[in-house]
Amino acid sequence: MAPICASGRKKREKCLYFFRLCLNFSLVVTFLIFSSSQHQWGFWAHKRINRLAVFRLPPEMLVFYKPNIDYLTENAVNPDKRRYSVVGEAERHFIDLDVYGDGALILLPKYWREAVGKIGEDSLRKHGIAPWHIQLASYQLTEAFKAKDAQRILRISADLGHYIADAHVPLHTTRNYNGQFSNQDGIHGFWESRLPELFAGDYDVWNGSAEYQENIANAIWNVVRESHACLDSVFLFEKELSKNFKQDKKYSYELRNNVLTRSYSHDFAEKYHQMLDRQVERRMRAAIKMVGDMWYTCWVNAGQPDLSDLKNALDPTQGEESPNWLKRLFPARPEPED
Repeated sequence: MAPICASGRKKREKCLYFFRLCLNFSLVVTFLIFSSSQHQWGFWAHKRINRLAVFRLPPEMLVFYKPNIDYLTENAVNPDKRRYSVVGEAERHFIDLDVYGDGALILLPKYWREAVGKIGEDSLRKHGIAPWHIQLASYQLTEAFKAKDAQRILRISADLGHYIADAHVPLHTTRNYNGQFSNQDGIHGFWESRLPELFAGDYDVWNGSAEYQENIANAIWNVVRESHACLDSVFLFEKELSKNFKQDKKYSYELRNNVLTRSYSHDFAEKYHQMLDRQVERRMRAAIKMVGDMWYTCWVNAGQPDLSDLKNALDPTQGEESPNWLKRLFPARPEPED
């Protein structure tokens, strides 16, 4: 009987071990999904940028975009949700310019084929492909307009707005994206989530009517250039201000989604916001402008099709990329927390 009992005990232990392994894996997946959806301009800012961009469009586009403004608003965050579930999604949100040296903006080819030929696709994807992917998404939106495919127009418009908004964030242009190399961990979420949440109510973000962009590649590379130029003050001012704040004054605790979370204090955030001289406001306003401009440009490039007869029936899942969890889950660049 002893060998039989021992055999049964081993089976139970193996089952228990397998159960614990599955449980731990599911907890890791849940944590990564949750953390991946918290920032990158923050959900609030991404939704706000897409929503306000709609009002910059001409009447010929508003007739379709305005009735679907809630879709464009709510689905502005879809690319963040896909970061850990879709192969190739993570690198679309950033570009690590500092990896390529001080002359990156001069040396890097503006167009994808030339960049692949010069640097190699694997290296490009490793360090982010945001400006090239925005060009691709713009082409896809133009084709969707030509086909008068309502679902594709809205889905790509929402995604394109997200990528353009990310390109306006200075910390999406550096490998030190969360201050991990400068002892400033958490600065990413601080700049793009905490500051807008606290102060965006006072932002002036109106830009007037949408304008046609003659050269999409030049337009988006100029956005990246402007964002990267903001980096020095983003890091320097936080470091200087931190010298005058004790830890218990720099941070505070508050409930977020019924969870007690450490965040930068209102006092620290307000002084940092003042030192930046409304930098976050300027980048958000520029993002709203460029999103509207790019939607409008794609429509013009498609021949300005009549959108008034398009149906509003939507399937939010149509056209989504196929997920590959095991291949993409852990290598994806993590999204910083507040």
